Parts: sequence; C-alpha cells; structure tokens
Amino acid sequence: MTPTDIFGFAGTAASVVAALVMVRASWQMNSAQVWKGEAEAQKTRADRLQDDLNEIKDRLTRIEAENRRLVELITTLDPSRIRSGL
Repeated sequence: MTPTDIFGFAGTAASVVAALVMVRASWQMNSAQVWKGEAEAQKTRADRLQDDLNEIKDRLTRIEAENRRLVELITTLDPSRIRSGL
C-alpha cells in the first residue's frame, strides 16, 4: 500500500466521520428543539391550570361567604331550624 492509497483511505474515513458528526449534531439540535417545544407546551398548560385553580379558589371563597350570610339570615329568622339540621 502506497502513501497515496493511505491518504486516500484516510481522507475517505475523515469524510465519513465528519458526516456522522454532522448527522449526530443535527439530530441533537432537532431533539433539543422538540424538548424545548414540549417544555413550552407544558408551561402553557401549567399556567392555564393555575388560572383555573385560582378561579376555583375565588369562587369557593365567594360561596363560603354567601353560605355564612345565609346561615346568619336563617339563624335570625328561626334559630331552631339550624339546630334541627334545616
């Protein structure tokens, strides 16, 4: 095998390795973009769920206040009904 043949094989091998490195880098970049997109989607979902939870808490607070007021009214009108379980 002559030095020219060796350099020819080495050049071909280097090209194949470079191509594999490029393919791997491209795959990792695409993978990173997919994960980034998934993370953004999950954050959007979490934000929406947090907003829903806050709305539920606010509604519950209002309902509890209304119930306290209704109990006060019923107690004022007929306290015996509260003791008997309405």
